[in-house]
Amino acid sequence: MVTMQDVAERAGVTKQTVSNVLSGRVAVRPATAARVRAAIEELGYTPNLVARSLATGSTRTVGLFVPTVGGSFYAELIEEVEDVLEEHGYHLLLCTTRLDGERARRHLASLTSRSVDALLIAGDRDLIDHLPLLAGAAFPVVLCAWETEVPDRFPVVTIDYERAGYLAGRHLRELGHRRVAVLASPAHTVRIEGFRRAFAADGISVPDDAVHLAPEPTLAGGVAAATAALAADPAVTAVFATHDILALGALEAARTAGRRVPADLSVIGHDDNPEVRLARPALTSIALPRREMARQAVELLLRAVTKTGSAANSLQLLRPELVVRDSTAPAPGA
Repeated sequence: MVTMQDVAERAGVTKQTVSNVLSGRVAVRPATAARVRAAIEELGYTPNLVARSLATGSTRTVGLFVPTVGGSFYAELIEEVEDVLEEHGYHLLLCTTRLDGERARRHLASLTSRSVDALLIAGDRDLIDHLPLLAGAAFPVVLCAWETEVPDRFPVVTIDYERAGYLAGRHLRELGHRRVAVLASPAHTVRIEGFRRAFAADGISVPDDAVHLAPEPTLAGGVAAATAALAADPAVTAVFATHDILALGALEAARTAGRRVPADLSVIGHDDNPEVRLARPALTSIALPRREMARQAVELLLRAVTKTGSAANSLQLLRPELVVRDSTAPAPGA
């Protein structure tokens, strides 16, 4: 087995210098660090992480909670988190709640006794009621992609979801739409509030019966919610879906109902996932800076771990953007 001493001898440095390069806690001259990394690569040296953890009290591991790995939103977020951690010499421990509150509780309870240096929680589904379990955690915690009520004891890096809904509503109002429907997941109240605010600015209300909850955040759920919306109010000229997948379901429901998109019915989604560009027509959506959110959250977390910054209670809201494609157009007769 190749040892740290072997690397030191090959690079012509001390064992402590090799340790400094690996830990990143002590500055090493770039030329020296390059020789050490070349020796590591040449010899195939793998650090003994258990021994390092015992010696330094750090595992160089950050835990990440997400609701699911399905769908591009969390897939991109996980990739960015892992990339940032790797840049700083940390490893990722991934946990999924799978939209199961009891599973989330078990994971949180066990994680407080595990050897991680920090925890990032992405998404508030099934977790907000269990955050008190982290009261005794000996590591920093940061929340991101948080939409419900923001806890006052953890820093949060998230999207301005209210503005996202507002942008969708403003776009439809500027196109002359007045009779609209909303397809939503139950947790997306903030997005709906923003959407309503855009119409209220012109004295138009979006009543409760214009909001149709999808039974599940899937294509089938979107079809069901959109079918119900079109049946409830055949005069609807636009639909806002709080998930892109629900908007894709709305496109299918419109075809079934003989409604042309966007000539008869405009459809706008939320998230701007890659697949919406392949829809026919291509879907107008609200783009979210998910990678930037993930990067800022991880960097905030690592500053707290290394004591070079604070993860004190704070709220950072990143701004969404409207991306106009082919699924929205002026209201008929506008």
